Amino acid sequence: MSQITLPAFHMPFQSAGCHPGLAKTREAAWEWAESEGLDLSVPARKKMIRTRPELWISLIFPKASQEHLDLFCQWLFWAFLVDDEFDDGPAGRNPLMCEKAITRLVDVLDGAAPNGPMERSLAGLRDRTCPGRSPQWNRQFRRDTAAWLWTYYAEAVERAAGQVPSRSEFAKHRRDSVAMQPFLCLHEITAEIDLPESARSLPAYIALRNAVTDHSGLCNDICSFEKEAALGYEHNAVRLIQRDRGCTLQEAVDEAGIQLARIAERVQRAEKELIQEIEAAGITGPTRAALERCVQDYRGLVRGDFDYHARAERYTRPDLVELDERDSLSQYFAA
Repeated sequence: MSQITLPAFHMPFQSAGCHPGLAKTREAAWEWAESEGLDLSVPARKKMIRTRPELWISLIFPKASQEHLDLFCQWLFWAFLVDDEFDDGPAGRNPLMCEKAITRLVDVLDGAAPNGPMERSLAGLRDRTCPGRSPQWNRQFRRDTAAWLWTYYAEAVERAAGQVPSRSEFAKHRRDSVAMQPFLCLHEITAEIDLPESARSLPAYIALRNAVTDHSGLCNDICSFEKEAALGYEHNAVRLIQRDRGCTLQEAVDEAGIQLARIAERVQRAEKELIQEIEAAGITGPTRAALERCVQDYRGLVRGDFDYHARAERYTRPDLVELDERDSLSQYFAA
């Protein structure tokens, strides 16, 4: 077990609870994976069970309809499969293989005909999610999802070149690579809102999305650093702090904890500034209500993400990592 002591993290937001349909969503996710031909290897299946995507989605969206909860969990299941393939498998260490795979996934996201189970399952998720949404929502969701996918290629190239990003470079990269932004778009579906372009362009709204995303990324890195260190994965904020400062791992974790508290303060500051900008811009009616809903729900989203990382064995049990997992992954992208 770990010899590192995690700091007492500052968390100013109250829990919004957990969706009562968690068990149904878990069952639906595994049935969906089987129906899509996503035949997980034994190590990949064990890892997904430890990951518990149904828990994250139920903490993030505790009041969603069961239909939305199931759909969003299937997106997350698919995203975790992609993440494990490129973080831990050979596809993430072969830039040519990675480029080919990511290009195909983004093409399918844009409407291309799919090939293979990962592409077909993505096409199905796309077709169940995007129709009926506004052009501005679809642009945002496409940008956020494609940007997340292309971070795997950036990391594959850096690994192949023997490069490690600076802490400031990594912070910008992590904002996309944590994949939180697409789920902020999915929040609009269950909240029954659809922000106009003017609202999406408000500086404080952008700052709020970024702070929520940054909190998730750093929380994930703090809780993942031991597992990722065992697999030789260097794109982790804790590891970069340790490299930059030449400090012990415990000192790096402690500094990351301080940074996490500062990001929570950024969330609160962005909330206040967004209310001020709503007033200054004279925003009223449904747009004002939609932005106020984001302010309200994003707090619970930050807390839900925080609580998930303290409960899922993917993060709480780094000793369960199997060092030979890598060779059994990437079955979808090796061709």
